[in-house]
Amino acid sequence: MPLYLDPEQLREQAPGPHLDLIGTMAFRAAGAAQRLGVFDALLDGPLPVTELATRTGTDEGTLPVLLDALVSFGYLDRTPGQVYANSPMTAGSLDRRSPWSYAPALAFWQDLLGELWDGLEESVRTGRPAADFYGWLESRPRTLREFQTMLDGMATGLAPLVAATVPDPGRRLLDVGGGHARYSIALCEAHPRLTATIVDLPKALEGGRARIEQAGLAGRVSAVPGDVTEADLGSGHDTALLFNLCHGFAGPDNRALLKRVAAALRPGGTVLVLESFADLPEGTPPAAEAFTRAFSLNLAVTQGGRIYAFDEIAGWLAEAGFGRIERRALDGPSELLIARLPGGAPRAVLPVAWTREENR
Repeated sequence: MPLYLDPEQLREQAPGPHLDLIGTMAFRAAGAAQRLGVFDALLDGPLPVTELATRTGTDEGTLPVLLDALVSFGYLDRTPGQVYANSPMTAGSLDRRSPWSYAPALAFWQDLLGELWDGLEESVRTGRPAADFYGWLESRPRTLREFQTMLDGMATGLAPLVAATVPDPGRRLLDVGGGHARYSIALCEAHPRLTATIVDLPKALEGGRARIEQAGLAGRVSAVPGDVTEADLGSGHDTALLFNLCHGFAGPDNRALLKRVAAALRPGGTVLVLESFADLPEGTPPAAEAFTRAFSLNLAVTQGGRIYAFDEIAGWLAEAGFGRIERRALDGPSELLIARLPGGAPRAVLPVAWTREENR
């Protein structure tokens, strides 16, 4: 077997599978650099390799091999004299001081793909997840922190859009699985009479409680620890949020959960489901579509879920008694499914100017 694989020859033979080897190596190298503290050490400017090795506690002879690979992958820049700096791409995306940093996502995916994806073949054979995802997270405090930070960053960008798209959530909000509290906080800030109850696992609520206090909403937003598949969801809520939740469960579990949510709402109550649906919006960029399909595969192997089509979730909601089902775009592949129970006084309609709507 040759030690060197010529990229041009590989492109002619089979571009995808062979060149993915390079992408995999780049991803692993970037993750190693992050765990070693390379990118953080270069936040304030370029460093010679000797100083960088000292700051990161690495071998001065081996470190340049990693650094040069990262230069070729676009993560670092190099100047004469073995002086290295974060590339513009890295400076713009992996700086942990930024609320939009991808650093937590890189760390989380490194751990997950390196461990749980070993069970991919078995999951495809059996139709069952390879491990208990949340149990795995609980056993890895650092990975759990990165996971929660990643979810919080995603919600930070979407919460203002959600708050603008939901003008009348009523008086009582149920946030199922929204432990980071971003959506409940945004809606309560937009609607002074609204109170919210968040139900999520204890560890997931830790950061959310701090944000609730910081926002001065401790008297209006309650954080209730519990497994959403079993916990008491209460009753009489006007609106329920299930944001990026359904994709983590198998179909029967989603059916059961949505029936429990329906029982927790008052007559005429509304449920909002935030997801990337398998039938993506027209014009979705190829990279976003590729990630959605890959993420769906990840859900199958780690949690037994997947990315569902809009009509699948809409059908489960109809079984649970919901009607007036709508589909509205938010940002990128993220979309809202909005459904209402019969009965109750009518509330303000959602502004069509904000959305792409498909009445089903």
